[in-house]
Amino acid sequence: MLEGLRALSRTWIGKIIGAFLLVGLAGFGISNVILDFGSNNVATVGTQAITTRDFQRAYTTELNSYARQFGRVPSAEEAQMLQIPVQVLFGLGADAALNQMGENMGIGVSDARLSRMLRDDPSFADVLGKFDPSSFTRVLRQAGYTEQEYLELQRGAARRQQIAQGLFLGAPVPAAAIELVNRYGGDTRTLDYFTLGSGTLMLDVAAPTEEDLAAYLTANQARYRTAPTRTVDLVALDIAALAATQDIGEADIAAEYERTRDQRIRPERRTIRQVPLTTPAQQGWFERGQAAGKSFDELVAEAGLAPTDLGTLAQSAISDAALAEAAFGLAAGDFAIIPGIGGQRAVVVTAIEAGGETPLAEVSEEIRAGLAQRAARDQYTDILDQIEELRAAFQPLQQIADRYSLPLVTLDVTADGSALADVSGIPADQQQRVATAIFAAQLDGLAPTVAISGNNNVWFDLKAVTDARDQTLEEVRDQVTTAWTEEQTDAAVQAEVDRVMEQLKSGTPFEDVAVGLNQFPVLSQPVSRSGEQTPPIDQRVAAAAFLGGEGFVGSALNSEGDHVIFRVVEIIPNTEDASADVGGFIGDQRQNTLYSDFRAGLRDSLGLNLNQQALNQILALDSTGN
Repeated sequence: MLEGLRALSRTWIGKIIGAFLLVGLAGFGISNVILDFGSNNVATVGTQAITTRDFQRAYTTELNSYARQFGRVPSAEEAQMLQIPVQVLFGLGADAALNQMGENMGIGVSDARLSRMLRDDPSFADVLGKFDPSSFTRVLRQAGYTEQEYLELQRGAARRQQIAQGLFLGAPVPAAAIELVNRYGGDTRTLDYFTLGSGTLMLDVAAPTEEDLAAYLTANQARYRTAPTRTVDLVALDIAALAATQDIGEADIAAEYERTRDQRIRPERRTIRQVPLTTPAQQGWFERGQAAGKSFDELVAEAGLAPTDLGTLAQSAISDAALAEAAFGLAAGDFAIIPGIGGQRAVVVTAIEAGGETPLAEVSEEIRAGLAQRAARDQYTDILDQIEELRAAFQPLQQIADRYSLPLVTLDVTADGSALADVSGIPADQQQRVATAIFAAQLDGLAPTVAISGNNNVWFDLKAVTDARDQTLEEVRDQVTTAWTEEQTDAAVQAEVDRVMEQLKSGTPFEDVAVGLNQFPVLSQPVSRSGEQTPPIDQRVAAAAFLGGEGFVGSALNSEGDHVIFRVVEIIPNTEDASADVGGFIGDQRQNTLYSDFRAGLRDSLGLNLNQQALNQILALDSTGN
């Protein structure tokens, strides 16, 4: 058959049929394959290709970096607005330009050096720190690289590193740059200043009229609205709520006590103190005092030592065997001298709590709570099923709560769920979730169960819906009056500050302006850009003061709400030599800037040729999540 087709293709009829087939196939998209030959490359720089895999990896890395910073992955539209695809292309293009330059200059890395780099990479090491081929394969597979791709990636990185170090490592740092940075951080200046505020100015702010209050409320109505609320009947069922409904009899408590009597043996505990005896004189003093019948406290006071309280402990809780043996061999008030760290030590027992069987009266409530918890766990699933059946039958929640002796609360819930804070059975981290369910419910509808955990469920009946509304003046009169007065006071203070600054800028002496306001200028200590860290000259004021030279006047609102009027009296240059860190920082920044500019210039000189169709296909796939 193939021979027949080949023979037919050599005739004029076969050629005509072939032409029609070619045109027909082109209509079904084969033309795209022909025209897009080589579209596995997104771009080229010189002879270097940027493949679709290279771009996709770098693009995904940038999206993940954005997600780590802002907590979510940007959409395709957001990525375009942020120019992320362009940044990725320019970065890959610059690397490609450097790779071509390195190849042209014969710069590279030997196979032996590359092998050593891989073996020294801790990412591929086993638990003993040695190179592990299986780890190497696993890490590459997880990252989506073939071995050959990874090796080429490392060759390119090594080549670019050699170029960067050869051209820019040790680039000289201008002395002027070091001096500027050193002075920027170290210069100080002294200020004459005084403060203006509602407490220092005699302001006559009249009481607001009804019209003033009404106008203020209208202009700021958004600040004076009620929150939308939902009124609900709510029942929370958890083990604690169900345990509270259990009736545990005294006979059950006594029987449980007898069953667990052997587990309720209380160990003897002793209150222990000790003091180190680090010198032979101290040791001799305590030995002689013990022989003379003196107490531990008397000897400690006479020797001027400070004992250490070890607490009230059972013998099993003491890890020091010598201490345990000595302490539990003494009577209350007696002490013993035993070996310690760097000498001897005196140990005293000040009180003894007898051990033995715990009486029923002491543990009765503990046993009652334990039995109630056990019964609640046994009943929980059955009670849950019964409540769900009653809910499905539209029985009111109040009747369900009464039937099972569960607490029902009626409350107004806002969208933030803050009203649920005092409801037992709703953890703090679940309040918002319950509030969301409440706001999603409909009046006269059966609200779904909010399952918080396997042993914690919440039901509610929506009773009323209250939408947000504008509050009237009568409801918020006090708040509006206070806000209006504060606004008028601030405006009056600002007007006075503006008037003072006009006087200073017109040439009125600083002292005369201050005296005219019954103020006396204060000369500050030398202030850095960070201020004195305390009012009135805080960082805000210092930042304003560093905007001008000697004689510069200005004002700034500090953190306490006072306006600080200042004049720069003297600039004190930083005379300390710049630290090595300053020079190193500037040098690193200069090298990075030179290298970045060189990469961009090299890329632009070679030209970045873009395959727009291939790029569009990648971005389209990314936007659909494929």
